[in-house]
Amino acid sequence: MTPAARPTASGTGPRRPAWAGRNYVLLTAAAVITGLGGSGALIASAFAVLEAGGSATDVGLVAAARTVPLVAFLLVGGAVADRFPRHRVMVAANVLNCVSQALFAVLVLTGQAQLWQMAVLAALGGTGQAFFAPAAEGMVLASVTGEQASRAFAVFRMGMNGAGIGGAALGGALVAAVGPGWVLAADAAAFALAGALRAFLDVSGIPVREATAGLLRDLREGWREVAGRRWLWAVVLQFAVVNSVVAAAEAVYGPLVAEEHLGGARPWGLALAAFGAGTVLGALVMTRWKPRRILLTGVLCVFPLALPSAALAAAVEAPVLTAVMFGSGLAVEVFAVTWMLALHQEIPEEKFSRVASYDWLGSLALVPFATALAGPVAGAVGRDTALWGCSALIVVLTAAVLCVPEVRRLRRREGAPAAPVADAAVAPDPAQPMLKAPAGGSGDGTADAS
Repeated sequence: MTPAARPTASGTGPRRPAWAGRNYVLLTAAAVITGLGGSGALIASAFAVLEAGGSATDVGLVAAARTVPLVAFLLVGGAVADRFPRHRVMVAANVLNCVSQALFAVLVLTGQAQLWQMAVLAALGGTGQAFFAPAAEGMVLASVTGEQASRAFAVFRMGMNGAGIGGAALGGALVAAVGPGWVLAADAAAFALAGALRAFLDVSGIPVREATAGLLRDLREGWREVAGRRWLWAVVLQFAVVNSVVAAAEAVYGPLVAEEHLGGARPWGLALAAFGAGTVLGALVMTRWKPRRILLTGVLCVFPLALPSAALAAAVEAPVLTAVMFGSGLAVEVFAVTWMLALHQEIPEEKFSRVASYDWLGSLALVPFATALAGPVAGAVGRDTALWGCSALIVVLTAAVLCVPEVRRLRRREGAPAAPVADAAVAPDPAQPMLKAPAGGSGDGTADAS
């Protein structure tokens, strides 16, 4: 039954569901704003490097400069978020991202940007994300009642995915119209506005966290939470490989196949856009559908992720590839929502950020290696064989995870109480091209997948 809508102050005009309270609206608005800015900034940063005289290799170096500290500091970020109020960690991370992007924009607009400067600022942005992501995990679900958690998170994901699609399209157009510097400046402003919104979260009544024995002990406790749940570490290991092969297929092999068989960048861009549209529809589906066996449903929806690599290997026509990408986007969004619900339901609130940081680490750690090795592997065994191998790995690993009894048996518990909003977390979902990493997590331009 659809919850009653909440009228505006005047009694007329736009209405929102009764479960969409003040904190939920603030968190969703902040995620949409940073999603719009971050998607455009990814394009702008690449063109900023090229405009400064950099090569394709330099573009990759700047991208790697962001990824390395993101991976390196994730576990520390998770421990910090469990020691301090999470909303304050999120705001501090937004401030760091705002400052780094603003400096990046100034250097580009004044024509003074050098490669090392851009790499350092990208690294600062990655560091901010490493602290933001674990703190953000679960915040949205903690702001609504347990029985409405699925719908609330799906609506949040819908807004975030839509912002990512719109931000990429708008960012590309603005880079062409006014240059990358102004797009980077807009991203800095988006971080500032998002941080301000998150600073207004209602945290009254949240108990102060007690001091813990130390950072290393906190990390060990987080690891025990992960290692003690077979369903959790099985899926994290699964997606460590799934994310990496999907990244290799989409970032390396896909553009090459598009150039040779599909007619260039335009059809490949449409296929990627179809994937994004599929995630929006998947989130819409999850606003209504509440499967009982949440992990079984989610893991079954990982199988379609093998189809895009297979379609590229078979060199199908562009319309077929677009349809395949749309379907895989829909499926992975179902997984993202069910995974987030499982984490929110099963992980103790006071340890959530540490568990989320291990989830993020598993999602991201192998991606740089996979993309770096994609070319040599294709040279050794052939591109088509490499693509078929990507599909096979996804199928085999997903089938293996389904053999874990806890994955098949874990059921939704209706009406589970939500944790207090200020000190609860959201976990990695699939990302861009990440598939399971912040399942809705940051909304700050990070990949969506663990």
